[in-house]
Amino acid sequence: MADDAGSSNSNRKPLRSSHWFGTHDKDGFIHRSWMRNQGLPDHVFDGRPVIGICQTFSELTPCNAHFRKLAEHVKRGVWEMGGFPLEFPVFSTGETNLRPTAMLYRNLAAMDVEEAIRANPIDGVILLTGCDKTTPALLMGAASCDIPALVVSGGPMLNGRYQDRTIGSGTSVWQFDADVKAGVMSLQQFMEAEQAQSRSAGHCMTMGTASTMNSMAEALGTSLTGCAAIPAVDARRYVIAHMSGRRIVEMVHEDLRISKILTRENFLNAVRVNGAIGGSTNAVIHLLALAGRTGTDFTLKDWDEYGRDVPTLVDLMPSGRFLMEDFYYAGGIPAVTRALGENGMLFKDAPTVTGKSMWENVQNAANWNPEVIRPWDNALVKQGGITVLKGNLAPDGAVLKPSAATPELMQHRGRAVVFESIEHYKARVDDPDLDIDETCVMVLKNCGPKGYPGMAEVGNMALPQKVLKKGVRDMVRISDARMSGTAYGTVVLHTAPEAAAGGPLALVQDGDIIELDVAGRRLHLDVSDAELAERRKRWSPPEPAMKGGYQELYVRHVMQADKGADLDFLVGCRGHAVPRDSH
Repeated sequence: MADDAGSSNSNRKPLRSSHWFGTHDKDGFIHRSWMRNQGLPDHVFDGRPVIGICQTFSELTPCNAHFRKLAEHVKRGVWEMGGFPLEFPVFSTGETNLRPTAMLYRNLAAMDVEEAIRANPIDGVILLTGCDKTTPALLMGAASCDIPALVVSGGPMLNGRYQDRTIGSGTSVWQFDADVKAGVMSLQQFMEAEQAQSRSAGHCMTMGTASTMNSMAEALGTSLTGCAAIPAVDARRYVIAHMSGRRIVEMVHEDLRISKILTRENFLNAVRVNGAIGGSTNAVIHLLALAGRTGTDFTLKDWDEYGRDVPTLVDLMPSGRFLMEDFYYAGGIPAVTRALGENGMLFKDAPTVTGKSMWENVQNAANWNPEVIRPWDNALVKQGGITVLKGNLAPDGAVLKPSAATPELMQHRGRAVVFESIEHYKARVDDPDLDIDETCVMVLKNCGPKGYPGMAEVGNMALPQKVLKKGVRDMVRISDARMSGTAYGTVVLHTAPEAAAGGPLALVQDGDIIELDVAGRRLHLDVSDAELAERRKRWSPPEPAMKGGYQELYVRHVMQADKGADLDFLVGCRGHAVPRDSH
């Protein structure tokens, strides 16, 4: 066995880190010597794999504020397998505090991740993800370097509890806000619910963007089986971090790079898992951007083609009743993936970071609670997934989440009430003189990638008070913005091209008739081509929010939603070539 192991070692590819730590010259002296001020002994420079731990810890990102401890458990696994773990920080895109929107900084964080990996002596990387944009940003950056990479998510919070009821992060906020405006909940009760909602470490425990994207990481095969749903404060979260540390060392020796995992089949599996869990519409943009980094053949059309017949099995807020803690106890992503596989909706041979196929990982997974993860013949929504709409109002596409929408509004024709910006909406929506009722279609412009900038989560516009007081809780809403994964409603999002780029949305006026036909995948503005041409002559693009700096760079180079809203110069894989020596 020793001879076999030695033979195997001799056939391994040289490590990237050996260009820093493996030479017995001035350069090697410099690289090792300064590292030694941390108290490192000789043997850590003996040719063992250097494992970077890409750290998105920040006290300004509350979802990721427990990541220091998480990283320590990863390190234990790395050391056990003969690796050399080194933690490094990257920009932390915290959804709850960043303004104008965390999405503006997803691409900046991805740039940070890519360059930090490429410029440093890293052979493999653990990606510590949690809050919404941290997951796609880290995966995008790692994909553009193409080294062995493995996602370790921080896990969801425990279920929220207010008085005698379970409440979900985000979802209950929108409900409570509507109830306050409708006069059925007091402001004092609203304020009391704050601490009750967020009562432990972790990210949103609804199927918001954070839970969705960490579920997508598992569905893509980029994290260990079962990782996505373990609550942040459950000891098993630290166990999987430990085991991930062990596995990444093996992946380096196997040269199991991220490009070998992110195949078309894995992206299509993720589309179907997203439909089955009632995942966030934000997954559409993030997976399209990730596919752009790997050069994978995966488009907006695939979201509709492969997701339209997928039933929503997971009865989880905002689409259903339960929360991520319940989902984990019920069986989590493995149980859902097995159900897809048993019903012909899984590419079973898709590769994963475990070194086994997706089906090998999940074929024995159990569903312990058929109320939370429903049987195939008792789905929450028979056709869930993400609907891609097209028409003269969205030539390049728009999206809607059927599991969060009102069935009676899925085919609707109504009069447009137009808001030119989010500021215009806020100033106008509760004006008693606003001519609006529940049959109207609310239209919000200039909140897309260029327009906001950053494409904020404002697409689920709160309804006017005059409508809420009637007991109405949903209306058709259309915008070029995004919506929080924790939100709900018959909301058309990501309309492309966006208004600020001159898309047809920019030309909509109060009183125009709009038709939404979800079954027919159609979004139509009932205005003649001649009239639209006349309106276009009078249209001019909005002034940018900021001159200079990152925001100007972003607005100049950001692509539209149907392409993932990445920066055009970041598309593709630039590889992990060792940078030139500076000494």
